[in-house]
Amino acid sequence: MKFPDMPYNRPDYPQVYKDLEALTTRLQAASTMQEQAAIYKEQEELLGHVSTQATICSIRNTVDTRDSFYEQEQAYHDEQAPLLEEKLQAFHKALVESPLRGELEKELGSLLFLNLEMELKSFSPEIIPLMQEENKLTTEYQKLYASARVPFMGKTVTIAQLGPYKESTDRATRRAALEAEGGFFDEHRAQFDELYDKLVKNRTQQAKALGFESFVELGALRRQRNCYTPAQAAGFREQVVRDLVPLTLKLKERQAKRIGVEDFKFHDNALKFKDGSATPQGTPEEIMAAGKKMYEELSPETAEFIHMMFDNDLFDVLAKDGKAPGGYCTGLTDYGYPFIFSNFNGTSGDVDVLTHEAGHAFADYIANKTVDIHALRCPTMEGAETHSMSMEFLTAPWHHLFFGPLTDKYELSHAEDALLFIPYGCLVDHFQEEMYRHPEYTPEERNQTWLRLEKLYRPYIDFDNLPFYARGAGWQRQLHIYLYPFYYIDYCMAQVMSLQVFAMALEDSKAAWEKYMSFVRLGGTKTFVDLAHAVGLRSPLDEGCVKAVCEATFQWTEAHLTE
Repeated sequence: MKFPDMPYNRPDYPQVYKDLEALTTRLQAASTMQEQAAIYKEQEELLGHVSTQATICSIRNTVDTRDSFYEQEQAYHDEQAPLLEEKLQAFHKALVESPLRGELEKELGSLLFLNLEMELKSFSPEIIPLMQEENKLTTEYQKLYASARVPFMGKTVTIAQLGPYKESTDRATRRAALEAEGGFFDEHRAQFDELYDKLVKNRTQQAKALGFESFVELGALRRQRNCYTPAQAAGFREQVVRDLVPLTLKLKERQAKRIGVEDFKFHDNALKFKDGSATPQGTPEEIMAAGKKMYEELSPETAEFIHMMFDNDLFDVLAKDGKAPGGYCTGLTDYGYPFIFSNFNGTSGDVDVLTHEAGHAFADYIANKTVDIHALRCPTMEGAETHSMSMEFLTAPWHHLFFGPLTDKYELSHAEDALLFIPYGCLVDHFQEEMYRHPEYTPEERNQTWLRLEKLYRPYIDFDNLPFYARGAGWQRQLHIYLYPFYYIDYCMAQVMSLQVFAMALEDSKAAWEKYMSFVRLGGTKTFVDLAHAVGLRSPLDEGCVKAVCEATFQWTEAHLTE
């Protein structure tokens, strides 16, 4: 069924709660492993129906945040989600405490029980009002961000539509685009500051109510960090500062020479080549058509996948008024379909969406076929982002379809950007840890912390008195900081994984694809570290991994310099 034709019906949450209570009672009374496993699968099917309707609502709300019907429906789902969690808590507790757990672990997988135990520790009915408030605040942030109408060069544009101007070959235009963007955030400074302050205090209150020292520990549980601790994540960040940041300084020195500036500033950051960054050569429709051809030729599995995506209109990718920022892939459980959302703006990021988000979508599509237990189809987000970031490199033989004569430029800047992203992602993660360790910080102290950490992770940055950025508020553009706390180190670890796949693909593209498919077919049946090791890849947490992998990619960029 095509996405626009999918019916939306508000779930009858009170009935869902009664159904979950009945399933919990039946689970407790069941005397065999087979009965309990069957009841667990009934629960997954019930949740799948609810999830599908909530996701349809969420997609339509983000496609047009001005649509009052879906705005109200989203508010209703935000309110009900913690109540649903309460009913699930009772069911999961009965499952985890089952006297038949040993047999159930053999049937359903021991990782499922480890993850459920983490969920049980991260919730209590007493925090439901706080969770409802948190959901409301995150929705307010998205709506505020999406409301941006920025006057620029005689037009009124969204934040996403400023993207090409930030890459202009004219230095004054690049700076003006960032000034215009900063003007919107400065105009709404009090609102952005207040929303984040409320979110930090809300999440801290949740953590304290559950017995945690801070939200750092609770956040790790909610991100399902089932194979490493916040301290180990900090150790990964230290590897990045020690072994990768020095390489990024060399990359930026190289970039400054390429674009012909001696006093490299933040407004030069997005321009990779003096005559312009590599941009897609075609209309949005032509880009989508090239993406379809790419996946038709990559493998039989991707050909089947991309036909399903196009046949069912499972994309919304053009930037437009009222649309929420960013990009994402989500799943429509009842249909077995993924959905891709983005904001095309005429930059290379448009192609990255077709490789990155389609990597998520393809993994979802395959897992639906290979993993029986829904809860084990998607790995934790480091694994899921490995799916998407690796796909960006595995599709390299088809990048010429998008970039034509600019393909070599794109390939170089894409590899450079992969290296440059990792320290930035660690900056986001480190900043969040500081914020939740110090929930009492004022807005000014938060901004000063961001500037201090910028010097650690991106020492080449000079904001040159730009509004918004120079005062240390640039983090407010990063929606993950507001919406998905601690969801960013996942990208960094996944990028290290993807660079291993990149190196393999350079040697033997067929073998690299087969290894990738082995990784994807495992879904979420193993922890992130075990997934990496199961297919013969190094975990980014392994000492020395960051240095070896990133130096190899840096050497490739040195050998493929493009004027």
